[in-house]
Amino acid sequence: MRQFNIVLAGLGALAAAALAATTQSHAAGTGAADKMYVIDCGWAHAADKSRWSPGIDVGVQVDVSDNCFLIHHPQGGWFMWDTGVAENIADMPDGLSQQNGAVVWHKAKKLSAALAEIKVKPEDVKFVAISHMHADHSSNVDMFPKATLLIQKPEWDAIFAGQNPPFTKEHPATQLTGDKDVFGDGSVTIVSTPGHTPGHQSLLVHLAKTGWLVLSGDAVHFQSNWDNKRVPGTNFDKDKTVASMNHLGELIAAHKAQLWINHDKAQSDKLKHAPAFYE
Repeated sequence: MRQFNIVLAGLGALAAAALAATTQSHAAGTGAADKMYVIDCGWAHAADKSRWSPGIDVGVQVDVSDNCFLIHHPQGGWFMWDTGVAENIADMPDGLSQQNGAVVWHKAKKLSAALAEIKVKPEDVKFVAISHMHADHSSNVDMFPKATLLIQKPEWDAIFAGQNPPFTKEHPATQLTGDKDVFGDGSVTIVSTPGHTPGHQSLLVHLAKTGWLVLSGDAVHFQSNWDNKRVPGTNFDKDKTVASMNHLGELIAAHKAQLWINHDKAQSDKLKHAPAFYE
């Protein structure tokens, strides 16, 4: 009996050690996604760059990119980050003008066509997450009817407290209250970065060959804004925006990650876009 108890104790110790090792592995983020597509989900011409950098670059015209990111996890399947501007903008030869021409949105190819080109069906996508509620990031959530939407609770509440929500309230969703390790191995982690909106979030991605990436959403709009901690005047909370930028800076330093700024077209133009992909 005593020997049996010793064996049980030994097995228990081994199980505890295995659990600890697994936990440490997840915490260290040793998992990796195996493929990521950068999809051109639209672009805009703005008449005044200073709308995103108060008092700086007043009257300077600028083009901004708007990418979506489709990520594949070897066990967990497909994950879509941001869904871009509305599909029907691709049918508008002169684009969609907003605020008396202050911003004009264009779309060269529909998201549905980009997915078909790489042979991914919307119903293949298991998770979809948006950085925030604004239409250039959230317009096509309902294109993925079977995908669980991962969204911060404050963002969900703000969306449905207002008018014209970008997706239906019936869409399958998990409301988050902070960071979320999507696949449980540190490969794809939603990072809570409030400030631009009440429940803005960014994404930390680990790819086997490319390494670590931070996808900014609208936590920052341009490299110059990042370098100088500039905050758009229309942001929900300036102090939270700066705190979130600092937090992303800490993650970038800890993981030696690249920062991919969604609306920085100069940076976007240097990236490989679908059907090419990153590994």
